[in-house]
Amino acid sequence: MTLPRSTAELRALDAAHHLHPFSDNRALGAEGTRVIVKAEGVWLTDSEGNRILDGMSGLWCVNVGYGRDEIVDAVAAQMRELPYYNTFFKTTHQPAIDLAAKLAELTPPQFSRVFFTGSGSESNDTVIKLVRRYFQIKEKPEKRIIISRRNAYHGSTVAAGSLGGMAPMHEQSAPIPDVVHIAQPYWWGEARQGETPEEFGLRTARALEATIDALGEDRIAAFIAEPVQGAGGVIVPPATYWPEIARICRERDILFISDEVICGFGRTGQWFGCQTFGTQPDMLVMAKGITSGYMPLGGVMVADRVVEVLLEGGDFNHGYTYSGHPAACAAALANLDIMVREQLVERVANDAGPYLAARWRALAEHPLVGEAPMVGLVGALELTPDKLGRTKFPDVGKVGTLARDYSFRNGLVMRAVRDRLIIAPPLVISHGEMDELIARARKTLDETYAELKRWGWVR
Repeated sequence: MTLPRSTAELRALDAAHHLHPFSDNRALGAEGTRVIVKAEGVWLTDSEGNRILDGMSGLWCVNVGYGRDEIVDAVAAQMRELPYYNTFFKTTHQPAIDLAAKLAELTPPQFSRVFFTGSGSESNDTVIKLVRRYFQIKEKPEKRIIISRRNAYHGSTVAAGSLGGMAPMHEQSAPIPDVVHIAQPYWWGEARQGETPEEFGLRTARALEATIDALGEDRIAAFIAEPVQGAGGVIVPPATYWPEIARICRERDILFISDEVICGFGRTGQWFGCQTFGTQPDMLVMAKGITSGYMPLGGVMVADRVVEVLLEGGDFNHGYTYSGHPAACAAALANLDIMVREQLVERVANDAGPYLAARWRALAEHPLVGEAPMVGLVGALELTPDKLGRTKFPDVGKVGTLARDYSFRNGLVMRAVRDRLIIAPPLVISHGEMDELIARARKTLDETYAELKRWGWVR
C-alpha cells in the first residue's frame, strides 16, 4: 500500500517527472502544481484539504458529476468479464454493439452508425480520413480542402491541431496542407464599429461562401465547426450565423462536420449543439461527455448518406487499438443511462440553464465585464477596461490569468482564455451551488478590478 505523501513531496515528484499539457513546465515546476485528491458531485478536494467548486467539469467533461458509483461499478464489472478486446479482424463485443445502438437512438435522425475512437483529437483525425475517402470513392479526389475557423479548437494531435485555428499551436507545429481557416463569429471582439450582431453574423458566415468561391467548390471537401467555440473562449455566434452557414452548406457540394466534443451530451440544453442551433451535420464528433470523463472514449457519427458511399469503397484503412474499448463503452452506457433517467438534458434546458444564465448575465453589470453570454451551462465573461468601446487590455491574457488565479484562491475553477473567463459546470449542479458559483465569481471580479486599479489599468 502506498503511504500518503505531503503536498511538498508530491509537487517535487511532479516537477521532476511529469510534463504537463499546455504548460510552461519550468515555471510550473517552480510554482508548484495543485494536487487534487478526491471529488464528489461538483466539488474537488486538494491535498491541503481545500474544497473547490469545479466550474469547468474537469475539462468540459464531467457532466453527471463526480462520485457516480453506477459508472464505476459498470466499468469494474466489464473489466472482470472482458477487460479488453479490439474491434479489428471481423470481431466485436457487446458493449460496443450496445453503445453504437444507443448513440444511433440519441443523435439526430440522419445518423445510424459510429466510428469509435479514444478522444476528440482522434475523432477529428478520423474525420479528415473519412471526408477524403468519401470524395475518393465519388471519383472527386481533388476535393481535399477542409475549411475551419480561426481560434477554433479541434484537438492537439498534428492533424486535429491543424483543423483548429489556434495560432500558438501552429507556431510550434506547422499545419498539414489543405486546411484553410476563416473568421470566427466573435461579435464582441471582431465586429466593425456600429455593426450589429445580426449584421456581423451574416457577414462572418458569408466568409465561408467567399472562400469556397475563391478556392473553387471542386476543391472544397468540408467545413468543420463547434456549435459554440469552447476552448476559443465560449464564442456564441449571433442568431443570424448558423442559418446562413446551413444555407451555404446545403447549396454546395461540401460536407458539414459539427464538432460536439464540448457542446454534446446536454451542455447546450439539447443532446447536441447542432440541435440547439438547427444545423444538419454530415458528421458529428464526440468525446468528453460521452463518459463524463470517467473513461477515455470518442467517436464520429456518420450520416447515412455518407455511409452509403463509404460502403462502396472496400476497406477503410484506419483504426485505433482502443476503438470501442469494452470498459470505456460500459462507462458510456452507464453515463448515458444516468443522463436519461435523471433527465439532465431537460434539466439544463428548463431549470439549471435558465437559473444560472439569469445570474451569470447579471455579472455584465460589473465595471470589468463587457459581455456575459451563456448557452445551456456554458458561459463566458469578457474582461475589458472599456465596455462601450469594446477595447482590450494591453498584454492580452495577463488580466485573464490574474482573474483565474484569484478564482482558484476563492475556491472556484474558472478557465482563462485571453482576457475571457469561462465556465462549464457539471449538469447536476444545484441551485445553491450555482448561487455559490456566482458569489465566488463576483468576488473574483471585485478583487481583479481592485488590483487593476492599483496598476492604473482601470479607473
